[in-house]
Amino acid sequence: MKTSIKLTLAAGAIALTAGMSGSALADIVVTSWGGGYTASQQKAYGASWEAKTGNKINWENYNGGLGEVRAMVEAGNATWDIVDVLPDQIRTGCDEGLFVEIPADRFILDSMGTSLDDDLMVPRPNDCAIPQIFWSYMAFYKTGTFSGEQPDSIADFFDMDKFPGKRGIHTWANALIEMALYADGVAIADIYDVMDTPEGIDRAFAKLDVIKNDVVFWSSGAKPLELVTSGEVTMSLAYNGRIGAAILSEGAPFVPIWDGQVLEEEWLAVIKGSKNMDEAIDFAMHASAPEQQAGQAKWINYGPMRKSGLAIIAANEPWYNTGVNIMEHMPNREEVMGDSIFAQPDWWADNGSEISERFTAWMAQ
Repeated sequence: MKTSIKLTLAAGAIALTAGMSGSALADIVVTSWGGGYTASQQKAYGASWEAKTGNKINWENYNGGLGEVRAMVEAGNATWDIVDVLPDQIRTGCDEGLFVEIPADRFILDSMGTSLDDDLMVPRPNDCAIPQIFWSYMAFYKTGTFSGEQPDSIADFFDMDKFPGKRGIHTWANALIEMALYADGVAIADIYDVMDTPEGIDRAFAKLDVIKNDVVFWSSGAKPLELVTSGEVTMSLAYNGRIGAAILSEGAPFVPIWDGQVLEEEWLAVIKGSKNMDEAIDFAMHASAPEQQAGQAKWINYGPMRKSGLAIIAANEPWYNTGVNIMEHMPNREEVMGDSIFAQPDWWADNGSEISERFTAWMAQ
């Protein structure tokens, strides 16, 4: 009898231990873009979530798009749990039922009890969207490139007489149309209304024609820094994170031009059919909390979507991991917002194919 009881107790203990171990050792797969951006995610909230929960995160890289996610969901075999997506993809993916809807009241409040909806700088486009960061397209040049007056606006980027030399631009139309119209005198509040007209698009391309003979195209995020450093171009457009990282971590002699920057959204999403749904959602809530959003800026100069995250950074400078101030490099800080353009993903979702076709033809001219 005692032997039977001992065996029963032992079996129960083993089962309980196995159950606890299985829960504690659950792995989730988070898929993002790689490089310094994913490294900032790992350091800012991946490591702290693993330490808090005992779970493990396997990080994977991808090249964007919804093809892989769609194939997983349709096959009923989601091998990823969370994916980092662009603004058009969070909209399309949620509409197609590829992502899990998470009500706003599930998200962690800020220290003052402010809800997620009241804390975001832009509204969630849908209930699938988990806030991440803002990044931007912006112009920049190297110290010493120009004598006398220095460029400080996107209009100067298009002024070939005042600031001669070649210009680096990317090989897709997003942000270029908005920048061209702003440089041509369209008020920020009116840009997308103008873009809604054929005449407005013609006006944008006419402005692009001003620099066409002096353009060097790039498609890799590292390329514009190489072009400016070598002197092959006098100014270039680039991702703000690339410029900031070079300045903050390497002391690169770059001068950012914040006027006319185009801010883009970045979101996380939990994939429908995740095999670790509870853990994935818990991680998403952790990653989108104000402290973690602020923490990401210790490693990269992308701006938190949550206003409270930005406030944490501002109140605790120097914030960057090297011991220098980061706020002057944040794309969504108050000082630059008046001259910044928020990209409208819905407009590009509706019109992007047509504009991209025209832009491809323009590049080939």
